Formats: sequence, C-alpha cells, structure tokens
Amino acid sequence: MTDGVLRSPGQETDNRMTQAISPATSLDDGIVATAETCLAAVGQARDAIHGVIFGQEKVVDLALVTILAGGHGLLVGLPGLAKTKLVETLGTVLGLDARRVQFTPDLMPSDILGTEILEEDAERRRAFRFVQGPVFTQLLMADEINRASPRTQSALLQAMQEGHVSVAGARHDLPRPFHVLATQNPIEQEGTYPLPEAQLDRFLLEIDVGYPDRAAERRILIETTGIDEVRPHAVMSTEQLLTAQRLVRRLPVGEAVVEAILDLVRAARPDGGDPLVKDKLLWGPGPRASQALTLAARARALIEGRVAPSVADVKALAEPVLKHRMALSYTARADGETIEGLIGKLAEKL
Repeated sequence: MTDGVLRSPGQETDNRMTQAISPATSLDDGIVATAETCLAAVGQARDAIHGVIFGQEKVVDLALVTILAGGHGLLVGLPGLAKTKLVETLGTVLGLDARRVQFTPDLMPSDILGTEILEEDAERRRAFRFVQGPVFTQLLMADEINRASPRTQSALLQAMQEGHVSVAGARHDLPRPFHVLATQNPIEQEGTYPLPEAQLDRFLLEIDVGYPDRAAERRILIETTGIDEVRPHAVMSTEQLLTAQRLVRRLPVGEAVVEAILDLVRAARPDGGDPLVKDKLLWGPGPRASQALTLAARARALIEGRVAPSVADVKALAEPVLKHRMALSYTARADGETIEGLIGKLAEKL
C-alpha cells in the first residue's frame, strides 16, 4: 500500500486508477486490513468474469459495482448480447445462489414470491405451509421484466426495496445478500408494461449492453463454438462478498467528491437546476440518486484498487445512475435532445 492506495499485484501506476488519500483523511487499521483482503478477492473475481464474458468490460464492471454497492441493476440491451450468461457467471464467481425467471404477461405475484398450500398429515390434520418462490435466492435474474403485468412487477420491486415478502399476513425474510438483475429489450415493445418511474428509481444503475467490437466478437466466435468452452468457477464466497459490501459503506468520501455528487444531481433537476436543462426535463433525480452515486463511486474505487472514490468516478457513473431517473420534455425530444447528451454536458462541468 502506497500513498493510501491499494493495488492488486502487477497493477501499474496510472493516474486514472489511483487517488491518494488526503492527509486529513485517516483510515482505521481495520478498514485497511479488510480492504487489502477484499481487493485481492474482488480483483480475482473481476478477472474470472472477464475470462468468460468477452467484449463487455464496462458492462461487467458496472454489474460488479451494482452488487458490491448492495443494489439492483437494470440491464438494457438487444437479444443475444450475453445478458443471461453474465448473470449466471456473476452468481458462480461470487458464490451466490442464482435463479432466473422469464417474465411473461400471465406471470402472477405468487409465481415470484411463493404461496401457501394446504397439507394434511397422517392423522388427517390440516395446516398451511408456505412454499417459497424463486425470489428466495441471492441473485435473481428477472428476464424481460417489462413483459410482466404491473401487479407482478410491483410484487418483485417491493421485495427489492423491503428485503422481505408478506404472504397471507406472514413476513418471510429474503436471503442475504439479495440482488436483482433485471433485463429489458429496447425493441419489441408491443404488449409490454414499461416500469413506472417510481419503480425504476429502485434500481441502483441502468446498464446499457451494446454490441462487442470486432476483436471481441472474433474471440466469441472462436472460443464458444468448439468442444471446450470456458466455464466460470467460484472465486468468492458469500461471506467474502458481504464483507466487501460492508467495506464499501465504510470507505471515506472526500469533500470534493461529495460536492461533485450534489452539484451533478441538483443540476439535473428541472426546477432550480442548471440552465442547460431548464425546460428540457419533465422531472429529474431525487436524493436516492445522490445515495446511489455515493455508493457506486465507492464500489468503483474498490474494483479499481483504491480505498477512496474520486470525481472521475462520479463522472464515469453519472449516466448509469441518472439515466433512468430523468425524462425529457416533449419539446426537447422534438429538438433532438437525449438524456445521455444532457448528462454528459452536466458531467463535463464537474
């Protein structure tokens, strides 16, 4: 450890990946020791995932940020871009129990949460027994979440927010950790139920999954169509992941980073925000966006081998944190404005 910066073995010194901690910032010895252990484990997990998912380095890192920050992610991308494989790989590498649910219009809340069944024992005594649904897992992939009815969406999103479900008046706690990575297809919107804005806000990040470049697609072509295919393997345990998540919340955040987060989030609001976005937004991000940006910046710093986030982390995470928490006005859309463009302009001012 040098200059308050933790680096994985062989990691080169790079201004983009290192940040010295201010002399005014004191780190508890326990935090440093935990960070050193977590750094090695997180670095190995990151490399293991990149060894299976090709050409989606940014997507993988944002998914890791989501889980290390203790949140839920919304993966938006066309079919065939390894969204399902990414979630399966994350579950294996991070030592999590993972399940997948294909959302359809006829999916009911009980299909997700579970239900009570009436059983009769040998003495003909009857009693209700709760049968857990697929939500009782540590990593749930909600595939094409916008194809389910609002009632089913709400049941899942309530579980995401509360960490427990209530069936027949009884509370049932979900496992820890509990994360949802939901997917949406940006095309084929006929017959879908777009998530309401209040429910979108419960996702820590919106992660756009794009096409791989030519070199990555060549590697995919060669390595996934033969007899032998690279398989993920467990690198972290559940307890190690929980330790890393606790560490993320203990990492120090400098005053400059706090001010940058506040400046960015408050500037992205139609009322009292930056003149750049005035009359271009119907609504903007609330305080939950500030919380998400703070946690995500800490998690990104840990992934990149640092024990404190920087303003560069805030800029890098501005779009995935804010994109689903803002909406363009009709006039702005007619003028060709985009949410990504506005966020980029606001981030440049930090």
